[in-house]
Amino acid sequence: MCLVSAASVQEQSYVAVGSHHTLSDDTRINLIKPRQCLPFSDSFWSNCTYTDFSITACNFNMVLKLAQFAGRAIGTRAHYSTSGKRHDVVIVAATRTPIGSFQSSLSSLSATQLGAVAVESAVKQAGIGKEDVQEVYIGNVCAAGLGQAPARQAVIFAGLPKSTICTTVNKVCSSGMKSVMLGAQTLMLGQQDVIVAGGMESMSNVPYYLKRGSTPYGGVSLIDGIVFDGLTDVYNKFHMGNCAENTAKQMGITRKDQDEFAVRSYQRSAAAWAAKAFEAEITPVRIAGKRGKPDVVVSEDEEYRRVNFDKFGQLATVFQRENGTVTAGNASTLNDGASAVVLMTAEAAERFKCKPLARIVGFADAETDPIDFPIAPALAVPKLLQQTGVRKEDVAMWEINEAFSLVVVANQRKLDVDPEKVNVHGGAVSLGHPIGMSGARLVTHLTHALKPGQVGCASICNGGGGASSILIEKLANPIAPWEESRRTAGKPLLTLYTHDHCTLCDELVEQLEGQFAGRYALEKVDITRKENVRFLRLYRYDIPVLFLNGQFLCMHRLNADLLQKRLVELETPSSKEE
Repeated sequence: MCLVSAASVQEQSYVAVGSHHTLSDDTRINLIKPRQCLPFSDSFWSNCTYTDFSITACNFNMVLKLAQFAGRAIGTRAHYSTSGKRHDVVIVAATRTPIGSFQSSLSSLSATQLGAVAVESAVKQAGIGKEDVQEVYIGNVCAAGLGQAPARQAVIFAGLPKSTICTTVNKVCSSGMKSVMLGAQTLMLGQQDVIVAGGMESMSNVPYYLKRGSTPYGGVSLIDGIVFDGLTDVYNKFHMGNCAENTAKQMGITRKDQDEFAVRSYQRSAAAWAAKAFEAEITPVRIAGKRGKPDVVVSEDEEYRRVNFDKFGQLATVFQRENGTVTAGNASTLNDGASAVVLMTAEAAERFKCKPLARIVGFADAETDPIDFPIAPALAVPKLLQQTGVRKEDVAMWEINEAFSLVVVANQRKLDVDPEKVNVHGGAVSLGHPIGMSGARLVTHLTHALKPGQVGCASICNGGGGASSILIEKLANPIAPWEESRRTAGKPLLTLYTHDHCTLCDELVEQLEGQFAGRYALEKVDITRKENVRFLRLYRYDIPVLFLNGQFLCMHRLNADLLQKRLVELETPSSKEE
């Protein structure tokens, strides 16, 4: 007799085939796939309840058909695992560098050096050892001139072990997000426990190309690597901006529509920086000083300040001179930057005693005609919502990449979403668009910007007609069972990584007592003690390092504004229910 188990996952009926391949009398089949997607009649499913039931010999062929279908449905909606179990995936750290303008503050660093900064910082914020990271996926588009295996370089430069598995991902603008998706898939399948994923790009350092062959008499022509590999529609042999112009014409989107959106993007970014909305996600980048000059620390995005609203409407169109709509003002810019997130299975997070920031609900890709790439998110998002069972009305924040203002205006219309929920802190038009990084930046920002219990959706289009979308849920930050004994009077727990004779640590404690007295419990971890050697390796040059209820808060100095924000969230129950 064969036993079939039914289960409800996230309020949906799921089924999945387990790893047993011989259908004998004691074979058990575990349910993980949406029942409505499997080729069985209502009469078959009418026998299925949320308890075990028996299948007699006459139903054996249907069971075999179920097994065969789930095995070949990989890549559609099935979630198959050799372990017969789909693991929950959580984000335990998410960070990014500031975004540098073209040929500006970050241009002295290569994409792999920027990637190393993001990867190392993400691992430190997760509070795990570098040796605990098993695999890394990093998106990068313009890899010419970087040398072999860019992701591998970033990992080695970040100080991770040489045994770490590394993969570079190129899905054009979606590369960073696709890296997160691939990392999540690997964890869901149970192949790894801890993965770093992200994206990196230095458009300032992309070389010019000279094709091989006999040199003709006279001059030679150089090809701009940024335009050729990053910004050209191969199939129509024109710039991605021409695709945007085509979509604008097809949908009746005017230059005025795009300019108004772009101005709002700049205004929102400026307001977000003023409100320190990006502070939790930023890892400052230290640039070595030249000729005896002091180092320069870059800690803020550059692009949003580089705007003149008085001249905005006077800018010439770039891709279509007559009746064009896309300008340098309402399109994204060329930029440098990197972003990284640390992903774990929920079981690994508990084992490492890491407090998750968010969980990955689902993700989806979609493709359309290459010239229509700007509207590809309108195909990927509905697919994602259908697969996860989440209604668009339940999405608290939308991040749609602003490759062009046209992209967001078009997808807002097609998806019929509330513009007040879309890119509330600005986007690529005003912050910048390092193309290999941007998808990971969207995930990083949602991870920090959402309130506990809220769901956010990010989507990004890419050259060739594609788009990637991801849905995440922000998790609350209560005291974990392993922390309960270390706090007093029910107060939030601050963990300070320090050592004796640390002046900066003493100053931080004084600030805490002066500004937040009575609102927290404090424990100190001396990283020089033998039992804390892994923290010594991790934070040797970074103390003081401060965690709140097991989640990274700040290092080097007290981030009083961020601590105040987090304490208010913990002290206000209603904030978790909004």
